[in-house]
Amino acid sequence: MKDNRFNWQVEVLDDVDINQLVSETKLSATMVKIMVARGFKTSEAIQNFIRDDMAAVHDPMLLHDMQKALDRIFVAIEANEKILVYGDYDADGVTSTTIMYETLDQLGANVQYFVPDRFKDGYGPNLDEYQHFINDEGIQLIITVDNGIAGNEAIKFAESNDVNVIITDHHEMPKILPEAYAIVHPRHPDGDYPFGDLSGVGVAFKVATALLEEVPEEFLDLYAIGTIADLVSMTDENRFLVKKGLEMIPNTQRIGLQKLIEVSGADLSHFDEQDIGFTVAPRINAVGRLENACRAVELLTTFDEEEAAAIAKEINSVNSKRQGLVSDIYTEAEKIALDEEHKDLQTLVIAGHDWHQGVLGIVASRIVELTNKPTIVLSDQAGNGVYKGSGRSVETLNLFQAIDPIRDQFVGFGGHHMAIGITVEDAHLADLANQLEAAANAVRLDSTQQPHLQIDLKVKIEELTEQLVSEIKALGPFGTNNSIPKFELENVHVKEAKAIGKDGSHLKFAVDDGNQSINAIAFKRGELTDVLNNVTNPISLAGTVNTNEWRGKVTVQFMTDDIKIDGLQIIDQRTSNLNKNLFKNDTQYVFFNQKLMELIQGQNLERKFYHYRSSAITKNDAIVLVDCPDNLDELAEVVKANSPKQIVTYFFHNVDFYASGMPSRLEFKQIFGIVKTQKLTKADINQLGAKLKIDQEKVNFMIKVFFELNFVRIENGLLFINAEAQQHQLTEAPAYKKREELIQTQEKLLYSSGDELATIVEQLMNVDNKGVS
Repeated sequence: MKDNRFNWQVEVLDDVDINQLVSETKLSATMVKIMVARGFKTSEAIQNFIRDDMAAVHDPMLLHDMQKALDRIFVAIEANEKILVYGDYDADGVTSTTIMYETLDQLGANVQYFVPDRFKDGYGPNLDEYQHFINDEGIQLIITVDNGIAGNEAIKFAESNDVNVIITDHHEMPKILPEAYAIVHPRHPDGDYPFGDLSGVGVAFKVATALLEEVPEEFLDLYAIGTIADLVSMTDENRFLVKKGLEMIPNTQRIGLQKLIEVSGADLSHFDEQDIGFTVAPRINAVGRLENACRAVELLTTFDEEEAAAIAKEINSVNSKRQGLVSDIYTEAEKIALDEEHKDLQTLVIAGHDWHQGVLGIVASRIVELTNKPTIVLSDQAGNGVYKGSGRSVETLNLFQAIDPIRDQFVGFGGHHMAIGITVEDAHLADLANQLEAAANAVRLDSTQQPHLQIDLKVKIEELTEQLVSEIKALGPFGTNNSIPKFELENVHVKEAKAIGKDGSHLKFAVDDGNQSINAIAFKRGELTDVLNNVTNPISLAGTVNTNEWRGKVTVQFMTDDIKIDGLQIIDQRTSNLNKNLFKNDTQYVFFNQKLMELIQGQNLERKFYHYRSSAITKNDAIVLVDCPDNLDELAEVVKANSPKQIVTYFFHNVDFYASGMPSRLEFKQIFGIVKTQKLTKADINQLGAKLKIDQEKVNFMIKVFFELNFVRIENGLLFINAEAQQHQLTEAPAYKKREELIQTQEKLLYSSGDELATIVEQLMNVDNKGVS
């Protein structure tokens, strides 16, 4: 089992009077602490953040070139010029295209839209398409949405042919900007816009606001979808406008959106940003990834209910296909990512053949999750030696800036801090990999370091109430730079764990802190089920809190992001039955009994089997103790020598010496009396147990004690009394002493509770003296 996947960072609260803030804000103490952890130190600051205020929305005229763009658009409308809205194929681009097209159409413009094909046209202004629209269709004004800032060549062609281009975009700005008529961009170096984190749909919405001279509330649903999908900062006006959009969606008049939500299975009664992020946006994105995203614009703009239902069903089917492609390609990419030759690299450039290029960004994201390495995944699907793909990064490396210095070696390139799109010829793949690795080394990126998980507060279970869940909702919508509050539940004990989901990949469990319990869910952690059901240690959880309603009953549940088993992990799986299923994991199996190890090895299980004194055992790793040691010194030797992070205890034993106990003096006397009166063959000895109603193992043990004390002799296969034997105490026999030790050892290791067993092992690891009291 892996340790916790993240490096937990708990916020340190500033020294403020929590009780006073509770009194002034009427919020719970836990909620107040969340706000203080996020930098809100006064009741006024807290209430201003929670309160909805239209003042958060900035004047669109502050955007660079906005007035120039408006003037040119109105001239085009009045002159009935043919206007082209040139969009993009992701959810942000689709919603941007819809807003700009509908706004211009509403103003009476002679307008049409075009969404480039990901595979034929690529991202951003395509020279061939610009030439077609200008030369063949007579387009006189082009307005880009969610693209254009890196389209120098196509835009230069348009302007040189007296066709103005108005860029509305939000992506990273290259050093050399296009020679466009106007550039409306929230981070333009010559602009004064106070909020630089608008998405493409945010910029389009601002242009629409300026054109219509009012905030177009009918577009807020689209604003919410595009902004959430593009993972831009959920702060400032984005947070306010997305919140209004989410409130509007359950009653949206957009028939196509209604039908898409219907086929997605989302619950409109509890619709929030997660429904967009995990159901609506992926479906819109899927169309652009596999087919032409114009179908998504058609869905959002249609007034025909029958057409909307048909397109929504079609899009849902495309999304299912996308999921299958992602799964297949990820399986191949994962093998490459984990290959030995990439082990020491801090970044990954993975090139495949005939992979569907539309889903490579998703695959890259999953490889980043797996390896914690910035990753670019490409494919030469066309078979012409030109690789196209996407990259995803980690917080500490700006992927766009890392690759930008050699952009002239690429056929196409664009993106931002966390994601890029790129097209590169086969001959430059090595240059790309070298540049990315060099950029990672320059910022001292270390992929072995766990990614940070920011935690707002450590809490007790009693603090996680329905009231707190309700208060937290007021902080949303949640997203980049405004994450949902995360908590740490420290030193809780697992009550019950079970795998859930079709393939058992998710985990449902309950934890208890001694006063209260709470149910918890951990997605994609089903592999921990057996561990949590057998772990003896307290654990800590990091995650969020929400409510679950079942048959009218509302309960609070903990949505677990990460699990930490505190201290040495003792996984109690003690058994008296060894079978192949106990050796199914690729871990280190340690034996105290050499013969038992050889017997199990003979079953060709192809596992790592070691004698407990082997120097080949990997230190600071997990081990499985297969059989029960003869004494605690043997156990101390293996745990102290290897300092394992996790110990799984099977403690298999052929004989339960503790349960059997030491033979009584009467039983010793009975056996001795028989041997004294007659000579015994081996067959006679093997029948004594049944004859005297004594366990045969005990009979054999007593004979061995007599033999070690020289009380008996064997000649010609017969056992008889040694008439010359000297007097000895039974306790002097080595076998007697060993049995006493075995009884004491098994009592501690086989009959202790899980907590007692953990204490014993921890004491053996931490003390130098022998034995455990």
